[in-house]
Amino acid sequence: MTEILTVLGNVLIVAGALVFATAALGVARFRDAYMRVSAVGTAGGLGIVFVVTGALLLQPSVSNVVKVVLIITIHLITSAVGTMAIARAAYLTGTPLERYAFDELAADSPTSGRDPEPARKPAAD
Repeated sequence: MTEILTVLGNVLIVAGALVFATAALGVARFRDAYMRVSAVGTAGGLGIVFVVTGALLLQPSVSNVVKVVLIITIHLITSAVGTMAIARAAYLTGTPLERYAFDELAADSPTSGRDPEPARKPAAD
């Protein structure tokens, strides 16, 4: 049984590392700040869950289960709030969107730092 937990724990840790590596690639390749924030937020949420769960399987105990549940819960809450705050700050400071993106908030938010001219929704195919 311990061999199975060891293998599964190592697989989860490697999967978490791959999520982080994919997010790093996304940060390097994505063109605007909003896509980059999305990549980092997703990696933070999913990658940490994989790595911490894998570590739990390598060192199983009741106290570690409590620690892992607390770590995952607190991290998911703070990661989501942090990602949203960074994206909102980028939007409110007028960080430009990629040219194919449509800004649905521009018409509702005159203080967003965007052009006062209303945006047009792209034609559907």
